[in-house]
Amino acid sequence: MYDRAILHLDLDSFFVSVECLKNSSLLGKPLLIGGTSNRGVVASCSYEARRFGVHSAMPMKMALRLCPQATVLRGDMDSYSRYSGIVTDIIAGEAPVYEKASIDEFYLDLSGMDRHFGCFKWSSELRHKIISESGLPISFGLSVNKTVSKIGTGEAKPNGTKDIPCGTEKLFIAPLPVGKIPGVGDQTHKKLNFMGVRTIDTLSKIPIRLLEREFGKPGRTLWERANAIDPTPIVPYHEQKSMSKERTFTEDTLDVVMIRHLLLDMADKLSFELRAAGKLTSTVTVKIRYADFNTYTRQKNIAYTANDRLLGQHVLDLFDKLYERRQLIRLIGVKYSGLVQGSYQINLFDDTVEHIHLMQQMDRIRRRFGADAVMRASGLHKSHTLYQPHLPPDGG
Repeated sequence: MYDRAILHLDLDSFFVSVECLKNSSLLGKPLLIGGTSNRGVVASCSYEARRFGVHSAMPMKMALRLCPQATVLRGDMDSYSRYSGIVTDIIAGEAPVYEKASIDEFYLDLSGMDRHFGCFKWSSELRHKIISESGLPISFGLSVNKTVSKIGTGEAKPNGTKDIPCGTEKLFIAPLPVGKIPGVGDQTHKKLNFMGVRTIDTLSKIPIRLLEREFGKPGRTLWERANAIDPTPIVPYHEQKSMSKERTFTEDTLDVVMIRHLLLDMADKLSFELRAAGKLTSTVTVKIRYADFNTYTRQKNIAYTANDRLLGQHVLDLFDKLYERRQLIRLIGVKYSGLVQGSYQINLFDDTVEHIHLMQQMDRIRRRFGADAVMRASGLHKSHTLYQPHLPPDGG
């Protein structure tokens, strides 16, 4: 079996790069993109702003204290999606197999290409084509697996390349901080530091059983990645166009309070699915089927989001406008369409720090215990946005 060759491509500071492409006067200046209110959050920032200690997911208020001279833009998801599509089309026209991991990130399987052309040479030519045709800077890492290639891309930034030859991958990642490992979030990073584990080399030498005891099943993944082991395959890219949920009642109903609650629950679960899949929606549709089987729908185009609070409000507004006949209802449904690939970070244009933290905590519970693990304590009125955990008997 031949060695794998996995290429990771990542558009540098993608939102910032698009804004600078649209307005060249922003080049070389500290730039913040995200929520513009005092409670907003930084979705992306330029390298010039990062020198002041600014980073994504930081409260905008704090970012402006660190870098008061920065230009603040709310962001334009339509433009970002359009440029992401341009790059995706270029890759699709050249790559044998590719996976779109987010709006600005791609994995390509080039295994076997060295026999005919040379993986690094081919990757470099693809990168130059993307830069030439899109105008956007892009970096890449090339190695035997996804983990090492992604780390390599991080080391190549900004706008550079990194080739990690087969057999040198463990040596390459060993001296780097554990935070460089994909998937190591803030909590895991803090716990590893508390354990005295600061480099990937140190982490690679910890017994698997100890890591599993401290981190559960993810402990084994931590050990494998620290040892440059990652058999994860490239998942061929297929654009999902929509996602939906429906509920048919066993008995036709006029209970509008119950129906509104169910619609809100559907909206929450679909929003979680969006975030879990790294997607955003631009169209919300509500469906009603009456007892006489007549079916009606109403939809609304919105700014790209995966924010459960905003989407839930749109769903309820659509239902209120759609439900005019005051007849018995047999079925209700919610659909999100016009989907684009994008990390949850994109929603920071609208979110406050408090709501981001709330959604992150709810998503952690749902990933661990299932989509039904968190339910709204009350979703029956527009002003209510509280949530009630619904955990298994052992409480986790």
